[in-house]
Amino acid sequence: MGERVRAGTLSPLSQLPIGDSPVKAAVLAAGLGTRLKPLTDVCPKPLLPVLNRPLLGVVLAQLEAAGCFQVAVNTHHLADQVHDFLRAEPWNFLLSVSHEPEILGTGGGLRQLGEVLREGPFLAINADILTDLDLAEVYRAHRPGAVSTLVLHDCPAYNNVWVTDGRVVSIGAPPPGGGAYAKNEKPLAYTGVQVVGRGMLRYIPAQGPADLVQAWREAMAAGERLACLTVSGHFWQDLGTPENYLAAHRRLLAGAAPKLGRYFVGLTDPLIGPGARIGAGAQFGGGVCLGAAAVVGEGVFLKNTVVWSGPSLPQGWSWKIASWPPGCR
Repeated sequence: MGERVRAGTLSPLSQLPIGDSPVKAAVLAAGLGTRLKPLTDVCPKPLLPVLNRPLLGVVLAQLEAAGCFQVAVNTHHLADQVHDFLRAEPWNFLLSVSHEPEILGTGGGLRQLGEVLREGPFLAINADILTDLDLAEVYRAHRPGAVSTLVLHDCPAYNNVWVTDGRVVSIGAPPPGGGAYAKNEKPLAYTGVQVVGRGMLRYIPAQGPADLVQAWREAMAAGERLACLTVSGHFWQDLGTPENYLAAHRRLLAGAAPKLGRYFVGLTDPLIGPGARIGAGAQFGGGVCLGAAAVVGEGVFLKNTVVWSGPSLPQGWSWKIASWPPGCR
């Protein structure tokens, strides 16, 4: 089921024209966010605040800057919160919501979003990553002869995609009989950004949940060209775990992503939301973001800490996180 969202309203698909779009995009936002529990018990993963702004809002603003005419977002976990957020914002593109009563997985969700977007290739981006990639440039890099173009980079914690001559040849394990190639070439990591060609959707089952990686493998086995765009020198951060969520704040507050500065207001460390109250003698050691109306008691020490709107930290309380997995550039 799909719905259109525009200027704070929801309308059935049949009531709005599609029109031809030079750039369309899908945002995969239906995940359960299991690794982020207990945060995602009360907040859906795409709405996690990053520097006091919902992550999904940042992603949609980036797609707007990339010139997208039409964007589709899928929902499942705590979907009402996502729908309310989308209704409340005035978007400058046609925005469709594809709700999944039964979660369809990475492949099934992409298939359904592709059906909403209809003709032509489209950008697809996971809703649990933050990057400063030029999404318009990514879209232009796709060629009609490829079923999809995956954006890859070197991120050792996630490297499991083998490529040669501008195309993906294996995912998850070195290519069979790779010989010298397997020994001399290291794999790369999928950034969570791709351009999906219409031909790719043929390899995703027409009904029910499906796995996107399996669909990629079936396309390669059928002789299709699964292209890749290798990038470097960019900011990228997965936000799928509490440690990585904190790492994103630390890196952003340290100035690691100046290109993203346009999406955040008043970027300072500590970042203090409107109405927050700081008790006498409170100290900050870096990487601190306080939500609106947060209350910090007297003598509190905070470092590498994110406080959502409203919580109160008692007098003398402190929280220090010493380490986390590094991000990738």
